[in-house]
Amino acid sequence: MRRALLTVLLAASLTGCSLLGKDTSCPQADGDSQVTVVWRPADFGGRDAVRIRLCVDGTCKERTSGSPDDPFATLPVQLRDGIGASTVPVQVTVTSVKSGDTVVEDSTRAKLTEQHPNGTLCPPTTWTATFRAHPDKGLTSPEGLKLQ
Repeated sequence: MRRALLTVLLAASLTGCSLLGKDTSCPQADGDSQVTVVWRPADFGGRDAVRIRLCVDGTCKERTSGSPDDPFATLPVQLRDGIGASTVPVQVTVTSVKSGDTVVEDSTRAKLTEQHPNGTLCPPTTWTATFRAHPDKGLTSPEGLKLQ
């Protein structure tokens, strides 16, 4: 009897199975810690009508607003490795491509949220925050952003 139990346990361990019936293999999705701003291009006028600049903790990226036919657009700024549960300064500036005038300028502090793209038992652990760029309200929560 002991030999049969030992054989079953050995077979289970060699095939990656556990006694609890759970597969312990991890998916291979990658992920980066980042702060992202999202927006509806239609909110900012015609094709590439504005330039959005996002600065997070001293690192900046920018892009044009995109096509009003697109439901939404994004701009992520990657954070340094090992940033952990922290709060980082965030600033967004939206300028008109034609005139150079500032359409939106806003800043806040982002409290990063822990994420596990492959599940809580598997790496990586990333830290993220997401905001919406709104033409009248500046940086807001992305909750309720309609993708149409």
